[in-house]
Formats: sequence, C-alpha cells, structure tokens
Amino acid sequence: MKKIMRIGLSTIVLVLTLTVAPTVYGQKYAYVDTEYILDNIPEFLDAQEELNSISAKWQTEIETVYAEVEEMYKKYQAEAVLLPDDVKRKREDAIVLKEKNVKELQRKYFGPDGELFKKRQELIQPIQEKVFNAIETIATTRNFAFVFDKAGGMTLLYGNPKFDISDEVLDEVGNVMQTVKLENRKRSN
Repeated sequence: MKKIMRIGLSTIVLVLTLTVAPTVYGQKYAYVDTEYILDNIPEFLDAQEELNSISAKWQTEIETVYAEVEEMYKKYQAEAVLLPDDVKRKREDAIVLKEKNVKELQRKYFGPDGELFKKRQELIQPIQEKVFNAIETIATTRNFAFVFDKAGGMTLLYGNPKFDISDEVLDEVGNVMQTVKLENRKRSN
C-alpha cells in the first residue's frame, strides 16, 4: 500500500512539474526603480519641497510652544517656594494644560491622520497613481507577469539592466505630466 502511495505521489509531482514548469518559465519579469522615476518628475520634487517646508514650519511652531512650557516651568520652580498653595495649583494646571495643548497640536500636524499625512496624500498620491498606471500599461502591453520595485522594501540583489523599464515608465508618465527628458535623467546610485 505504501509503495502504491509513493508511486502515486511521485506521479502527481511529475505531472504537476511537467504542466506547471512551462508556464513558470514562460513568464516575463521586469523591474523599476521608483526612486529614480520619482526623482525625475519635477512635480514630485516640487511636492516634496512643499511638504518639507510645511513640516519645518509646523515643527518650529511646536518647538516654540515647548520652549514656552519649559520657561513657564522654570519660572514656576523658581517662585514655588514663595507662592501660596492655590496659586501653585493654578500655575501647575496652566503648565499641564499648555503642555497638553502642544502635544495635541503635534498630533494634529504629524499624527497618523494629521495634516502632514493629508497634505502628502493630496500632493503625492496622484503622482504615484500616474506612475502605477504607467507601469501597469507597460506590463500589460509587454506581457510582464511581474514588475518588481528595486527601490522598495524588496531586496533585489541583482537586476540585469535590460529588464529595467524605469525609463519606459517615465516616458509613459510623460504622456500625462512633465518628466525629465531622457538625456537629462540622473540615477542616484
């Protein structure tokens, strides 16, 4: 019985190998470098600059309020010995409230659903969608089964440059938005 099962199992494996192998080997692959693509789209660079500017402005605002909280606390510590209990409590409450407000402001600007996240979605997501659509168009047209992102979380140890379709994606994106001309494109690596 075991011998029959071994023969049956090995036959199934052989049949699967013979039927699946040609389809696996017939698939075409390509890769892109989204970092390179985005670095060659002026609109993306402008959006990044705007986000950095907004972020720096908000960070300065938050640091200023934190400095005010620190100053209030230092002043309180210096005067605490001379203050009556009810005044101490009021000052402590004021310091705690101000610190709570600045933390809330920080969450409002930089939290997971904060203003910076919303602004990033507003400015960058449409560009990323255009890049994705270009990748999808090229992959469909050229019958690629998979397109990997060299710049993403995936580790690409080696990629033959003939399978890099990043410039084609930039050309395709160039049909709907401005991209850097091929001769002026720069790779960061």
